[in-house]
Amino acid sequence: MTEIKPLNWTPKPGVGLSVVRRGDGGMTLTFADLSDATIDDWREFALEHLLGLSGRTRNLYDLRSVKDIPEKAIRAAVEANSDPSARNIRLAVVVADTKVADAIRTVAALALPETAAAMKLFTDINEAEAWLARPLDQIP
Repeated sequence: MTEIKPLNWTPKPGVGLSVVRRGDGGMTLTFADLSDATIDDWREFALEHLLGLSGRTRNLYDLRSVKDIPEKAIRAAVEANSDPSARNIRLAVVVADTKVADAIRTVAALALPETAAAMKLFTDINEAEAWLARPLDQIP
């Protein structure tokens, strides 16, 4: 049996982010807001986590509570996703509605390299979980 890597995340006051380890070894990150403090904390956590990435993994970003996603947040995600280590990640991003999903697609389309994570946007959490559950050798 594979040992699950420690999470190494601690909640911080004023940061609208919570992180839990998934049963499959990946992470679920739930965003309550996308304030500068939240974006900065997420970015630091994400980049640190990419340094220790040793195999394929599944992550879920739950942004359903966020009704407006600022361009700064999308650009920060694109930057983290551009790291070559991200190519081993299957990332499901769940948003509140198609308007939010379209806004993310517009900005993200400008800068997603081939080394990026296999990422897909969803408005339904169950569809996101089903996509993440596919075998990792079937990325994307």
